[in-house]
Amino acid sequence: MITPAEAEALVQQSISTLPAEDCPLAAALGRVLRAPILADRDQPPFDRVTMDGFAIRSSTDDGAAKPRRLRSIGFQAAGMRPLTLTEVDTCVEIATGAVLPIGADAVVPYENVERNTGPTTAPPDQKNTRATPGNGGDEITISNPTAFPSGTFVHRRGSDAAAGKSLVLANTCLTSREIAVAASCGATTLRVTLQPRIAVIASGDELADVDAVHLAPHHLRRSNDYALRAALIANGFTRVDRLHLRDVREEILLSLKQWINEYDALILTGGVSKGKFDFLPGVLTELGVNKKFQGVAQRPGKPFWFGISSRTTPVFALPGNPVSTFTCFTRYVLPGLRQMIGLPPERAIFAALTEAVAFKHPLALLLPVRLESGPDARTLARPAHTNTSGDFAGLVGTEGFLELPSGPGTFPTGQVARFYRWA
Repeated sequence: MITPAEAEALVQQSISTLPAEDCPLAAALGRVLRAPILADRDQPPFDRVTMDGFAIRSSTDDGAAKPRRLRSIGFQAAGMRPLTLTEVDTCVEIATGAVLPIGADAVVPYENVERNTGPTTAPPDQKNTRATPGNGGDEITISNPTAFPSGTFVHRRGSDAAAGKSLVLANTCLTSREIAVAASCGATTLRVTLQPRIAVIASGDELADVDAVHLAPHHLRRSNDYALRAALIANGFTRVDRLHLRDVREEILLSLKQWINEYDALILTGGVSKGKFDFLPGVLTELGVNKKFQGVAQRPGKPFWFGISSRTTPVFALPGNPVSTFTCFTRYVLPGLRQMIGLPPERAIFAALTEAVAFKHPLALLLPVRLESGPDARTLARPAHTNTSGDFAGLVGTEGFLELPSGPGTFPTGQVARFYRWA
């Protein structure tokens, strides 16, 4: 058997990235960007005012620090063409988001000026006021003009990014933040990876659907395919079908032959061990699926099987026990699918055991844990042992698993290991 690290490497080496397509901006949330988003103009595209108040020319002929008395030539709201200051003793009443008036270089907030005429309390209603040059008339006094040098409360043009700069890199999963950037650049469509069609296939005669009314004692309700489909959707994979195979070799052969050509990835659960009715490995070989490995030196999930079809369809065959299924999916399948859509590997997270763990088998232990935080801000992992790999309910309340390497029989308190968050 190979190690978990070797299995991960084989999966990553075997999977190709899907082609790209153009996607409308409104439908791009959760998709993976394949071409960078470039600034179509300077960001911001003008000298932008960041405070309500009065736009002034900060420098004077004599540079004196004495109080300055200025006359307002009008009010300028966001979205209006900029007014022009032609004299040093004039100013423009200004709203946040407006273009800095021509000839001005700083803004003095309302609370730092004294009005000499006109309104003495709140500024005008900026939503309704659309004044024009010459209808001002208010006079203000700035008692300490040196406190507002050039650039005060001005968001300079191009200070965020110059036109043509890459604002969002390719291979980024698009969240609301990237969508906002794309919209600000006028990107009505984005180049993204195709959404893969994925089949989640539960295998076994013992499986009944969740709506079965009369459940025989020897039947189990299907849960693996529901869990995996939910995990896929939660991670941005929306084209997912749930399917079922009975333990009939000919039916398995015919169905898989069709599905391998119909889907971009197959995820099977059950039927992959060495039992009398575990037909999957043999059938997949007969269908020309190139087996990359079968069996990983870990617990749970040792029988995990992986291969690639002649049309480069990845086939993941997971053990049927629920904990094994979900653990292998998190450790190998989801990273492989992320690569398929062009995402980089997730950042590694490490945690320390809160108590000693004994494990006698010469295998890596994928141990479900609950995360905690110590007083030193260290991430801690509290073991949550399941009652065999069939105890799916035992995973409720856990955040993921710690991968403890094979070899030592006991892992002491404080042992640090890689943490994998549930998919």
